[in-house]
Amino acid sequence: MRALCSTRGQASVELVATLPVLAALLAGCWQAVVAGHCWWLAGVGARAAARAEAVGASPAAAAREAVPTGRRPGLKVSEGRDGRVTVRVQVPAVIAGMRLGSVSVTAGPREEGS
Repeated sequence: MRALCSTRGQASVELVATLPVLAALLAGCWQAVVAGHCWWLAGVGARAAARAEAVGASPAAAAREAVPTGRRPGLKVSEGRDGRVTVRVQVPAVIAGMRLGSVSVTAGPREEGS
C-alpha cells in the first residue's frame, strides 16, 4: 500500500498553479511600462506644443509632430488662456478588451518666482 503523503510530483503541481499568477504579474508590469511610456510621450508633446505656442505657431501641429505616428490617433491637445498647453495620450491595453484611459501632461510658461 502506498503512503498518502507522498510528495512525488509536488513541484510540478506547484509550478502549474503559479503560472497564471506569474503571467498576470508579467502583464501588469508590462502595462506599467506602456503607461509610463505614454506619460513620457505626453510630456514630449506638451513641451513641443508649449514652445510652439510661445512663438505663435500651432501647438496641436507641434505636438502631433513630436509624438510618434503610432500614438497620434489617441492624442488630444488643449490650449489654456495663460499659454499653457495640455496634451493627452491614450494608454493602449496590453490585454485586449481592457480600457485604461489616458495620461495628460501640462506645459507652459514658468510663473514668476519659480
